Amino acid sequence: MLMNIDFAGKTAIVTGAAHGFGRAIALAFAQRGATVWACDILDGELQETCRRARAAGGAIHGRVVDVRERQAVFSFVAEALAAAGAAHILVNNAGGVLGQVGRPLEEISEDDWNSIFEVNARAAFYFAQAAVPSMKARRFGRIINISSGAGLGVSLTGIQAYAAAKAAQIGLTRQLAHELGRWNITVNNIAPGFVLSNPNSIAQFDSYGESGQQALIDRFALKRLGAAEDIAHGVLFFASEYAGWITGQTLSIDGGRL
Repeated sequence: MLMNIDFAGKTAIVTGAAHGFGRAIALAFAQRGATVWACDILDGELQETCRRARAAGGAIHGRVVDVRERQAVFSFVAEALAAAGAAHILVNNAGGVLGQVGRPLEEISEDDWNSIFEVNARAAFYFAQAAVPSMKARRFGRIINISSGAGLGVSLTGIQAYAAAKAAQIGLTRQLAHELGRWNITVNNIAPGFVLSNPNSIAQFDSYGESGQQALIDRFALKRLGAAEDIAHGVLFFASEYAGWITGQTLSIDGGRL
């Protein structure tokens, strides 16, 4: 059977859509017929995502939202629901290391720890809280959380809070899958490997130098880095009808990292 993934008539909320994975995910949904509600804290780059989606014939609405603020999250989701009448798909992609670098445990401040948890774990909880009532009412929903290989193992960044927050997000995925399954709402997770998708990952890769970069690539079974679109393709599958009996799972998209 030919797999044809189409989202005409569906509304997709995508967080962290200004660049990288979030931009690729927003464009992928828009190009396949979904109406996309995209948010980020970076207005200029978010508007570029919207421009590209519209140029490809897609429908998209971009809003500046600080995902750490619960009221801002609920207001954004409420606006999307008022306009579209439903939230069929939620992609919790917002996250990152917020400019932090790996440091010894004893040097980490309370604010350093909390800020990474706010963006990478707490925001996913807020968005699920805001979107799930609409999904329950229609007995349909797809929630896809974007974590990291750091949540399954050890973070290459060395940032303790990042590894812990991504692991927490994976745990939240499993828990919500069991809570929401009776309403035909699936909750799954994608754990990307190392992809040059944003300024932080590019700076990290550059810091390794030529020999370190090659050593990293040699750890991948496919012997190459991935692209943001590789992550978007996994999201499309989880959001599609072909994944209707898959929930509570974490899919590593990492080139076969050893």
